[in-house]
Amino acid sequence: MDIKRTIDDIDYQILQILQEKARIPNAEVARQVGMAPSAVLERIRKLEDRKIIQGYEVRLNPQPFNQGLTAFVQVTVQSSRRSDLPEALSQVTGVQDVHQVAGDDGYMLKLRVADNAELGRVLVDEICPLSGVLQTKTHIVLNTIKETRKIDLNRFSS
Repeated sequence: MDIKRTIDDIDYQILQILQEKARIPNAEVARQVGMAPSAVLERIRKLEDRKIIQGYEVRLNPQPFNQGLTAFVQVTVQSSRRSDLPEALSQVTGVQDVHQVAGDDGYMLKLRVADNAELGRVLVDEICPLSGVLQTKTHIVLNTIKETRKIDLNRFSS
């Protein structure tokens, strides 16, 4: 999809506003872009229908929920891996992201768990036993400098 052909500058402004504060009232979005609230609401609905806006979510602090340890796990799989392996990996305790990666034949997982003991249990009891998993390589995050789901819209606006 050529994004420049499907949305205009006002859509970009709306997307930037919503990325900063998804719970902003529609009337405030309309005020900021200089349009009627009904027109802004219609634009937002069209952006949702076209899957440009995929959803809205709240960012929670993982610490109070006993998920303070973040780890990235590289999973190397057999080339004849089972087709349901990505779904099985996505169901593992603490998994937030599953990415199929180039290079080694496999996946990169992002997990949030309580501590090293829980991470070890997840690796031994949930990931390694999955059919098609050859090995794992784990990277434990010591400190997160930047973490975002925001898309850099400045690169695409006209």
